[in-house]
Amino acid sequence: MSEVIVIGGGPAGMMAAGVAASRGKEVVLFEKNEKLGKKLYITGKGRCNFTNKSDVNTLLENVVNNKNFLYSAFYTMDSERLIQFFEDLGLKTKVERGNRVFPASDKASDVNKTLKKYLKENNVEIVYKKIKNIETENNRIKSVITEKDEIYYCKSLILATGGYTYRATGSTGEGYEMAKNLGHTINDLYPSLVPLDLYERYETEKLEGLSLKFVKIKVKNPNNEVIYQDFGDLVFTEKGVSGPIILSASSNLKDVKDKNYILSIDLKPALDYDKLDQRIQRDFKKYANKDFKNSLNDLLPSKLIPIFLNRTKIDLRKKVNQITSDEREKIISLLKEFNFTIKDYSSFDEGIITSGGVEVDEINPTNMESKIIDDLYFAGEIIDVDAYTGGFNLQIAFSTGYLAGLNV
Repeated sequence: MSEVIVIGGGPAGMMAAGVAASRGKEVVLFEKNEKLGKKLYITGKGRCNFTNKSDVNTLLENVVNNKNFLYSAFYTMDSERLIQFFEDLGLKTKVERGNRVFPASDKASDVNKTLKKYLKENNVEIVYKKIKNIETENNRIKSVITEKDEIYYCKSLILATGGYTYRATGSTGEGYEMAKNLGHTINDLYPSLVPLDLYERYETEKLEGLSLKFVKIKVKNPNNEVIYQDFGDLVFTEKGVSGPIILSASSNLKDVKDKNYILSIDLKPALDYDKLDQRIQRDFKKYANKDFKNSLNDLLPSKLIPIFLNRTKIDLRKKVNQITSDEREKIISLLKEFNFTIKDYSSFDEGIITSGGVEVDEINPTNMESKIIDDLYFAGEIIDVDAYTGGFNLQIAFSTGYLAGLNV
């Protein structure tokens, strides 16, 4: 019989297993993939932005769902302590724009190697088998059963199976079913930090690959109420939009499918209405004798111009010096509110993180233990907590993993 079994060899599971073993516990870590940390290899575009060098308040501010649940986890293992943890294990780190922390080598594999080194140093046994069921007795953890019906007994269990995004890496959601079978509530699952699909695909297909820098977006509900706004960069995809501000927006939108939310893009946020009018009048004076269709080259990216022109409904052959004040006003309105209708999230496979999961009210936030089953603990993405990009989600994984391993 093992003292502790950890299911899931991602960042949360590896941290939990290593910390528990460092306390002298006999730990067995189960991973269904052929190697540990498979998802880690592709985080941060293969560079692994493993935390954000910020104080605890900033970490909490960047959590979208159930931030209060993470107080104990973040105060126990904050970003400074996490950086020091990796540095002490020999991983050199660096801080980049937005306080994002990466391995100095720019290789996600080095983060993985460091965690595996930590497991080896603390004599964690690693078993590459898939768990299909968890057994209890008298409301306590008893054993786990592999897909080949092998039984492994244990005193405690940490469930760190990840979420439901990047399913090719093994995040296929079976941990949710395990938790549900043990009596836990699983809140609705949505892809988060995910591109958005738009209804205007006839336009986005033509705009695919176009990147817009320093634009402002607003997301409005059908009542024209602004429910989210941001400033930064976005990029058009074949089906819709992606980029930093879109991914952040997706974290704040729940169940967008067929809700007719409007994505409004301010293409010229640095200019108010009057200044933009003055700018356009200068451009029109410059191109006074040209056709309208040839007058926007100084104002918009070439790829966007045909779509924009079509939306104005102004005769493309009309001479610029014949454009009326009402038509100019329409152009300004379009520049300030270039609208699309949100159809849905892109797929879970395109999401960075899963929103939803095990209900936090059923987990003790001070030690990550289940309030329903004794000696059952949770760590990482399986819990209903998620955050913005910038290293915050991996910080959640490592902090909750550390706290579970410390208390199991």
